[in-house]
Amino acid sequence: MDTTCNITDLPRFLTHVCEELGLDLTPQEAAADFDTLLDWDSVHLLRLVMLAERATGRPVPVARVLQARNLAEVHRLVVAP
Repeated sequence: MDTTCNITDLPRFLTHVCEELGLDLTPQEAAADFDTLLDWDSVHLLRLVMLAERATGRPVPVARVLQARNLAEVHRLVVAP
């Protein structure tokens, strides 16, 4: 079964993340540091790695994702060639 989805642009990525993680984030919050997001915790980041790998069908650079400060940075890492 193909579980990949199109998350190449930031709005689609954010929608997918919010739906899958049960968060309600605005596009502006995608650039906000994780520690400023009200409902964010470290478990979300680990789940985000898993979701991104499932959505893209390829590995995500986990060490670099763990260093990211916000969802916009994670998105850039996830969609990078």
